[in-house]
Amino acid sequence: MAGYRDLLRTPGVGRMIAAQLVARLPNGMISLAILMHVEQRTGSYGAAGIVLAAASVGQAIAGPVTSRWMGAWGMRRVLTLTLLVCTGAVLALALLPLNLPGYMALALLAGLSTPPVQSAVRTIYPKLVNAGQLTPLFSLDASLQEIIWIVAPVAITLVSTQAGTVQGLLMVAIILVAGGAWFILSPEVGRVRIPRSRRAFGLVVLKPPVMLATVIGFLLIGACSAVEVGVVATFGHGGVEAGLVLAVFSVGSLAGGLAFGHIPIGPWAMARRLLIVTIGLTLTMLSLNVLWIGGTLLLAGLGVAPALAVLFAITTASVKFSETAEAFGWAGTGQLIGAAAGSAVAGILIDGGGGPSGAYLAAALFAVVGLIVAVVFVRAFPDLRDRDPSPYPDTEPIQTARL
Repeated sequence: MAGYRDLLRTPGVGRMIAAQLVARLPNGMISLAILMHVEQRTGSYGAAGIVLAAASVGQAIAGPVTSRWMGAWGMRRVLTLTLLVCTGAVLALALLPLNLPGYMALALLAGLSTPPVQSAVRTIYPKLVNAGQLTPLFSLDASLQEIIWIVAPVAITLVSTQAGTVQGLLMVAIILVAGGAWFILSPEVGRVRIPRSRRAFGLVVLKPPVMLATVIGFLLIGACSAVEVGVVATFGHGGVEAGLVLAVFSVGSLAGGLAFGHIPIGPWAMARRLLIVTIGLTLTMLSLNVLWIGGTLLLAGLGVAPALAVLFAITTASVKFSETAEAFGWAGTGQLIGAAAGSAVAGILIDGGGGPSGAYLAAALFAVVGLIVAVVFVRAFPDLRDRDPSPYPDTEPIQTARL
């Protein structure tokens, strides 16, 4: 903890972490808000899962594109434009009378215009700390982002169940504007300039560590998304149990990230952390009792933030600085496609007669496949135990006068 305190004393670090957490707080609310709103309006978890998948697909498409735009047009311009469009789409979802195609279209637009805060802040981090602090900073960031998944599900569940799902979506829009403005106006966002990448769009994802981060992120977040749908289906809209159980899942992740954040990242780090997630999610299928689900998700959560920290570190360590935003955009795309797949599969299995247990089965299978990938491709993971995890510097030819 002393190391984390030293990190937070570094100029700009605490402000950046706090601002991006608030700016990304709607990310932990919007999926539950849409799920509850559409299910209430249509009476179908399958329809709600499809709409939620549309939002996730929109985010997945936009992630690497808007992240790369930040290098061409500047962070503040891209973040402001996407913030305005996304807020409008969320308000329309809340206030307009829509059929299923209408919900899907607006959810897709909201996803396409999601501000690329995650790519921005993780591109800024290497400029705030020295190389030795970067891996602990990623671990701290992965841990503290669980505050989003602790506070947001409880808050959106309380508002949506007690006041209404429209009010839940309006709350998302308000926090989206307030948090986005704080992040955009932070001095570090204006101070750090991302160089324009000289490589063709998409080539960075072909680097093995970036590809692994994208694929494993897809599987890990797919498992978490399936869990989210399963918990809502298990405990329904009559109380706060769903939000509290999901908060317990995030508490486990927060605890795991803080406890394991100091451990150096070697090639087997991902497999060990995914093993914890897999065991916990597999155990969820044994009972739907609230205490059992909470306990098994607490166990599974212990591996989530540490696994995400590995993804962040291997992505940064394998690319040039000008490529970091796009690389994180692709990694985010993998996670968002996973969210779409996990929520859609879980919703279909619930409606198909499997009930909540079908969603937990889907979550366990996503985690198992992720563990297999981490083991089979272990040689492709960079060994960061004795290596600077900062991105490679950008170099270019120097023009000299010819005598």
